[in-house]
Amino acid sequence: MALRMNGHIPSLAGATRWINGEFSIEEHAGKPIVVHFWSMSCYVCHDVAKHIAAWRERFSQCGVAFVAIHQPRSPEELDVDKAIADALGPMGFVQSIAIDNDHAIVERFENHFVPAYYVFDQSHRLRHFQAGDKGYDRIEAAIERVLEPEIART
Repeated sequence: MALRMNGHIPSLAGATRWINGEFSIEEHAGKPIVVHFWSMSCYVCHDVAKHIAAWRERFSQCGVAFVAIHQPRSPEELDVDKAIADALGPMGFVQSIAIDNDHAIVERFENHFVPAYYVFDQSHRLRHFQAGDKGYDRIEAAIERVLEPEIART
């Protein structure tokens, strides 16, 4: 069954490799989480990396945790070293990064898009999903909403 609004965050287990430290949902209990899917062959993913860096810089100080999931789209993208070089180089990621060559995480999220953004609240319920290269103001607004007091969001 596809991940639905208000559904709980799926497990992030099964990554081929973690970069910048393995991300643990349990260690971020009570904190909003933004999960971002990307692919090294996706030019849009590269074009929007600056948005992710700006959100991470702005919202991580408010307790929002960010995690990136590399979703390979072709056999060429299964090269872990190239994915790591892209993540740490052109993408400029400093957050935890899962290299998901077996699509274990991708399948749990039933994610079909890159870039794709999932915003989870403090209870780790899905509050916003968005894919593609437009509407970054909506993603930012969703992150701001999950930072509001629980009573304002229900």
